Amino acid sequence: MKKIIIAIDGHSSTGKSTFAKSIAAVMNYTYLDSGALYRAVTLYALEEGLTGKDGRPNVRELVNRLKDISVTFRRDPITGRNETFLNGKNVEKRIRSLDVSQSVSPVSVIPQVREFVDVQLRKWGEKKGIVMDGRDIGTAVFPQAELKIFMTAPAEIRARRRYNEMKAKGEDASFEEVLDNIRERDHLDSNRETNPLVKASDAILLDNGNMSVEEQMIWFKKLMEEKWGITLK
Repeated sequence: MKKIIIAIDGHSSTGKSTFAKSIAAVMNYTYLDSGALYRAVTLYALEEGLTGKDGRPNVRELVNRLKDISVTFRRDPITGRNETFLNGKNVEKRIRSLDVSQSVSPVSVIPQVREFVDVQLRKWGEKKGIVMDGRDIGTAVFPQAELKIFMTAPAEIRARRRYNEMKAKGEDASFEEVLDNIRERDHLDSNRETNPLVKASDAILLDNGNMSVEEQMIWFKKLMEEKWGITLK
């Protein structure tokens, strides 16, 4: 089978990245995390003092500084995972922090930021054989993607997953803070002016509220066999 583009969109904290990484591994494809790009830009804004006390960006200043931002991915030789680098510095752990999570949505709705990220993503997608997750991959970045999946789950379940993940990393946050953040991001993602979060008309819906990662992979392998006639181990 020729290589294809697999676009995975959906609400925040639905496990898109974990699912996409698992698909990339079983398909021997390259995994690209679009969210990491938005988070890296957000981290840049925070560290450069381009946000207010409420975490919202100074749009004009940030847009003017986009030319100074370089985001790259490098594979860790030990773990085999892609690590995110901002202007040559490994920021993989930092971009997953709560302060970045609380500020990423206001940054990601800026049209110029979205275009900046989309240009980077399209370059990586030219050779196909990639799995990419985000909010508008199947609608704006790669509307021609051969396979589109839209992931969702109840907000409370997504918040509990995110909260447990943060606690396991030793990060300080309350469940209520995480739930509020999830709900705010849902609202902003779905109501932004540029490329709002919507399910593409040809995307396949996956509600994983009551599914483990293993069960999601069983679902995916069944889909590949039924849609493409491919049996995956």
